[in-house]
Amino acid sequence: MSEGCNESRKRNKKQYMSGHYHKRWKGFRELEVGMEGILITCNNNQKKCMAEALDLLNEYGDKLFGPEGVQDTAEEEDVDDALQREVAQLRSFGPQHVKRFQALDSGAHNVIFIRTQNLESDRLVHHILSDISSTKKSKSRTILRMLPVTGTCRAFEEDMLRYLPTFLEPWFKQPNCATYKIAFKSRNSSHNKRDDILRVIPEIVGRLNKKNKVNLTDPELTIILEVIKAVCCVSVVKDYRLYKKYNLQEVVKEDAPKPDVTSSQTEVNTTEQQKQDREEEGEKVSKEEDDEEETDVNKTEQQTRDPGEDGEKESTREETAQQQDKETDCGHTGGK
Repeated sequence: MSEGCNESRKRNKKQYMSGHYHKRWKGFRELEVGMEGILITCNNNQKKCMAEALDLLNEYGDKLFGPEGVQDTAEEEDVDDALQREVAQLRSFGPQHVKRFQALDSGAHNVIFIRTQNLESDRLVHHILSDISSTKKSKSRTILRMLPVTGTCRAFEEDMLRYLPTFLEPWFKQPNCATYKIAFKSRNSSHNKRDDILRVIPEIVGRLNKKNKVNLTDPELTIILEVIKAVCCVSVVKDYRLYKKYNLQEVVKEDAPKPDVTSSQTEVNTTEQQKQDREEEGEKVSKEEDDEEETDVNKTEQQTRDPGEDGEKESTREETAQQQDKETDCGHTGGK
């Protein structure tokens, strides 16, 4: 009886510890200040998106930075170092972060954060987009956008004002200068307003170098600010407009063909000639109508004039007849 009670207690204790371990582990795998990596957006299929993202990043990471040498370092480790590493893993309630890419909870729906170590995430993402844009071969069905995160800070105005001037120096501090635009997005956060961010960032960039100018149509650089809960993810990227806001699905699509200048000019000339011909035909028709109207007017005038002339002729005839009658009467009286 006592043995059965002890087994049930042990089992309950294991369940309790496993649940406690799961909570600590889940909290440890969330996006935090100080991390670097890649934000990936998807459309209602986060598990598949996470798997595709890890495969894609490992493929291009090996090409760009070489294969990950985790096994080699493990073989060269000393026994004491291996023991210390195992103890550190047990104390941290989770495995040590030795992988190049690790998927974490971002804190927003349909957004995955891939933490990176010992590599340049902006360079990697740009290389992926450049290759997909040139080959036009789709690498994923669920990944929408891939945004590098090269810096993080707390998503409060005072923290951002302290962090951003130092972070933006490599791109905008003298003698460096560039045209830029700001891409701001906030998720599950009410700490910052878009208008405030768009007002503060140009002031910071302007203090670094007065030659830095905002260009919304074709900027050289784009400052990306992605706020998720209390974490602000920052990066500065190039070719943001060229690669369709770093959207993998849009980059694969063929670009719309540019209109031919000669054909368009020919079409313009043809339309102008047709318009001119229509105008000339309209002028001819209007002239003919005017001529017809003038003829009708002349006829009506002639008709109005004829009755008067006939009346005058009749009156003249009557006068001559009356004179003849008078003359005959006078002749008769004289003969008597």
